Amino acid sequence: MPTDDDTARGSHFVQSLERGLMVIRAFSAERPSMTLSEVARETDLTRAAARRFLLTLGDLGYVRTDGRLFSLTPRVLELGYAYVASAGLPDVAQPHLEDLSARVHESASVSVLEGDDVLYVARVATSRIMAVAITVGTRFPASATSMGRVLLAGLDDAELDAYLDRVELKPLTRFTITDPSELRAEVLRVRERGYCIVDQELEEGLRSLAAPVHDASGRVIAATNVSAHANRSSNEDIRRDLLPVLLETTARIESDLASVARRDAGG
Repeated sequence: MPTDDDTARGSHFVQSLERGLMVIRAFSAERPSMTLSEVARETDLTRAAARRFLLTLGDLGYVRTDGRLFSLTPRVLELGYAYVASAGLPDVAQPHLEDLSARVHESASVSVLEGDDVLYVARVATSRIMAVAITVGTRFPASATSMGRVLLAGLDDAELDAYLDRVELKPLTRFTITDPSELRAEVLRVRERGYCIVDQELEEGLRSLAAPVHDASGRVIAATNVSAHANRSSNEDIRRDLLPVLLETTARIESDLASVARRDAGG
């Protein structure tokens, strides 16, 4: 017999989708890894049902397990991209990118991590630097880009290790880091200093500087970058001339995003 909840939800309601999302939401900073029994208890599902949902999410790439403990993979970040876009990140970032580009006379972009790639969500181009045209929607491997390394630095250690275990590090140029341990060390350096310079690893002749964009809780949700020709800007030039302006820009984007969040929350 239908319950009041079932009637309120309507005939369209798909309960299995609700339960699958419950399983994903059961994981948190306090509970990054759980046994099957713990997941069942947190979601009020039977062990058999919880096991089916966990294994299905594992097949889809959203959950991993060592045979006993289950945890989420970075792929769940893909589910958050639609929210990031709808929460106004591209619209908020665009005027700040225009100001940044006008001040430094270089192209500027904002991207998010989607799967193992960076996905461009906002951009201002001054001149064609790369062989391929970059537009909103362009993807590049996170491993070889300044924004990608900033976003990887925002992952926790387990997520970063899982990424390095599965990713294929291709030599895009003669400068590209292709050793997982070397890339891990570089990402940890990025995490410590709060910015990243990639020197001709994505394309020869291109240097790129990126810094993270945080949400109100301090989580890295996006990255902002500026790019320059290697023959006119050394790494030292980039640190001296571009880094302070880039950090100002990311701080302004974060402030505006926080204002949007407060407004949408009614505060």
